Amino acid sequence: MGSFQTRVRKGKVVVVMGATGTGKSRLAIDLAVHFDGEVVNSDKMQLYDGLDVVTNKVTEEETRGIPHHLLGGVPQDADFTASDYRRAAGRVVDAIARRGRLPVVAGGSNSYIEELIDGAGREFRSRYECCFLWVDVQSKELHQFVAERVDRMLERGLVEEVRAIFDLEADYGRGIRKAIGVPEMDGFLRAEEGAHEGTKARLLEAAIDEIKANTCKLTCCQLQKINRLRGLPGWDVHCVDATDVFRKRGEEADRAWEEVVSGPSIEMVQKFLNQEEKNDEGEEVFFVASSWGKEGKNILGNGTVVVVNAAADAGAATMAVGATV
Repeated sequence: MGSFQTRVRKGKVVVVMGATGTGKSRLAIDLAVHFDGEVVNSDKMQLYDGLDVVTNKVTEEETRGIPHHLLGGVPQDADFTASDYRRAAGRVVDAIARRGRLPVVAGGSNSYIEELIDGAGREFRSRYECCFLWVDVQSKELHQFVAERVDRMLERGLVEEVRAIFDLEADYGRGIRKAIGVPEMDGFLRAEEGAHEGTKARLLEAAIDEIKANTCKLTCCQLQKINRLRGLPGWDVHCVDATDVFRKRGEEADRAWEEVVSGPSIEMVQKFLNQEEKNDEGEEVFFVASSWGKEGKNILGNGTVVVVNAAADAGAATMAVGATV
């Protein structure tokens, strides 16, 4: 058995970023539908089981038949770290790529996205090229939208969801109870039995106002983190301004979404998928793998296909690279 150095083509991953409420999930699904992809959740609260309304998980209807991964599955009281996410998401992305589909990572937890992409010695980047899309909405329109969304969440059962997991000894610094919408309800739920109706109404109103305020604060923090990432090497983040969508309603908003968000994003991803990665000499860049058997047989693992054109002198053998399967 001899040895060689060959280059294996990197896979490609799309990462959809943005503050809460901007439409990341919608865009991720649009892209997955168009490019035969699957969505990998990167919202840290949506990783946990339960509280589907509070954490605003996409509904089965909204998924449009697109497989979603890491949407639930983590026990509610677990301490799931960014490193845990990197390992779990890395395995899921690898599995999607092996199926020949496009992994689309989407969510608002930018610290988890950063850990996936740059953590563990940037091992993820050694296997994948990334296209970063940032769905942005101006603060005025976004804050109005998230406030209205809280009202819709109340109609869908936010209070009942939180009541179902309420615990007088609850630790709001652990697991799913950290989600906005849970700790804010504590005072109301503690006073729910025995308090006058007027008192309960005031406590509930105060809790709702606090949920809205904290959600707006979250959007500001998320934007700060995205702007920090944009300044780091290797984070070529493409901004898609969705503000005009949020200024419209109904069919007009849907048309605006196609024109200013979905359509341009599809064009950017298509260009990303069509282009070859180049090094400084203009050559295609691949991973490095090694070891080959007699007669040029492929003995590389992980579904990598390598075609060997054996020369008379084994040391002069040339390599043609196939696709991953």
